[in-house]
Amino acid sequence: MDRREVLKALTLLSASAALPLTARAQPAPGRFAAADDGFLLDGQPFQVLAGEMHYPRIPRASWRDRMRKLKALGLNTLTTYVFWNAHEPKPGVYDFSDNLDVAAYVRLAQEEGLFVNLRPGPFVCAEWDGGGLPAWLFPTDDIGARSLDPRYFEPVKGWLKRLGQELAPLLIDRGGPIILTQIENEYGAYGSDQTYLNAQRQALVDAGFTGLLYTADPAEFFAKGSMPGVVGGINFGTMAKAKDEFAKRAQTRPQGPYMCTELWGGWFDSYGKLHETMPTQPLLDSLEWMLQNKYSISFYMLHGGTSFGFTPGANWDRKGYTPDIASYDYDALLDEAGRPTPKYEAVQALFKRYLPPEAFKPMPEPEPSIRAPHFTLHEVAPLSQLYGKAVLADAPRTLEALGQTHGLILYRHKTKSALKGKLSFGEVRDYALIGDGRGVQAILDRRFDETEAEIDIPAGQPLDVLVDTMGHCNYGAKIGKDQKGLIGAASLNGSPLQGWAHYALPLDDLSELTFAPGGATGPAFYRGTLRVEAPGFTFLDMRGWGKGYVWINGRNIGRYWSAGPQQTMFVPASWLKAGENEVVVLDLLTGGPRALSASPRQVWDLPGAV
Repeated sequence: MDRREVLKALTLLSASAALPLTARAQPAPGRFAAADDGFLLDGQPFQVLAGEMHYPRIPRASWRDRMRKLKALGLNTLTTYVFWNAHEPKPGVYDFSDNLDVAAYVRLAQEEGLFVNLRPGPFVCAEWDGGGLPAWLFPTDDIGARSLDPRYFEPVKGWLKRLGQELAPLLIDRGGPIILTQIENEYGAYGSDQTYLNAQRQALVDAGFTGLLYTADPAEFFAKGSMPGVVGGINFGTMAKAKDEFAKRAQTRPQGPYMCTELWGGWFDSYGKLHETMPTQPLLDSLEWMLQNKYSISFYMLHGGTSFGFTPGANWDRKGYTPDIASYDYDALLDEAGRPTPKYEAVQALFKRYLPPEAFKPMPEPEPSIRAPHFTLHEVAPLSQLYGKAVLADAPRTLEALGQTHGLILYRHKTKSALKGKLSFGEVRDYALIGDGRGVQAILDRRFDETEAEIDIPAGQPLDVLVDTMGHCNYGAKIGKDQKGLIGAASLNGSPLQGWAHYALPLDDLSELTFAPGGATGPAFYRGTLRVEAPGFTFLDMRGWGKGYVWINGRNIGRYWSAGPQQTMFVPASWLKAGENEVVVLDLLTGGPRALSASPRQVWDLPGAV
């Protein structure tokens, strides 16, 4: 559809904006439909009671357990985002295997008697790296994210068509469980281009998503993000009052169907802050008001799980850059390990006052957990073992310009002369260790807008700048404009510093490492063995370590950092085996004893904690 066709369609839709849904020209209704006061399933009123859980954040072996806990709460629908950058790590290279088999996730939900509310994005926010948008999509910052810029939108259409091959056959009118499909995601908080939104809708339809579509926005952005003739949900949190939020929505659209598409029962965590927690009673108050009025609801999150590997995102606002932690516990109804919380029990008790007994399925047996006493990681391999062939350039280049989407990068400047004085960069994204190949002289942290440091590099030694990247911004003005590494020109005492070698360190393959007993004086990998009699979930206690990543039996379980608030790393039971399990920890900082322990207990930095 070209822009003229989109504008014509928009004009027609705008003319019908004031009409109730039932009065507008609608396609032949399917099994799931919208009325002015609610939803209809096979012609009968249907209240969507959903919980959001994300398949990449839950080990595949635990998908069924989490769904059964959703059913035990009295819910009837599973909500999930789809994460484009996880499925298309390189242009045209797709991955729907193992934990990314989203079609298997949807089919399993159907097996468990659940409907599915699908949120395919392509932008999803979700405290996920780049909001789900692939970093390779933005080699430069002039590409218009969430727009009709063909450099953005043509790949979007290609992705949605590929996703449609997986999921369009699972729409309810084709025998599957998908009853709702979202257009974009909270677009009103970002822009107001109805031409773009209509193009997004058409791209979904062209990909086979021909069922009931909807938008979702915070109530204050509903007018900008909703679409005439399209179901419009609103998102709000624990401390808001549902009655007030729907009153805001009514200023733009008084008719239904009425749905809280994200009921935030908690909040996400960022590095360097205390663990986020939310009170239960205000949540119950809003929930009860919606139950009394038979509004549809989707908990965000019912269960957050874990942002494994390099998947956590970051926010950008007036306070600057705030990267998100690996745990996506979210203070949700189920904790990071999938255990029911007191909040879950309180919500369940409320539901039992409004729903029939048959809505509640039995709670599954608790998953086993394990403990392990302190064990030492005796073997070491320096990070330098992974330095490959360098790319040379006059000025520092970003990871994206070099075709890298995550991990670390080493910038090296060699000169025969000594280097002393103020070293400056345009920006550092996101955390840089500056040294001379023998030790660290300075650290620059983007959270504090640090871009310069005093250095003293002896003659004959290299100037090394090792940059650890964290999440690409998933919210705010920096979406698509958060290229990683050293940004802009480098200078020493105000004079340009040219001639840089770039060593890519994506950390996707550690097989080339050679470990040996001993210690290290710089960034290094440490290896040890976790012995267990039988698999069970656990949390590795990272206190005493600095900043880096952890692998269990070759799987990257995520990023850790002593900055907190997260001090333990979740290890799924299904990623362990009886007997010996390999544990590898990359620590960028020199520190204390290289030892770990494990227990079922999460450790957080909390208000008042000592």
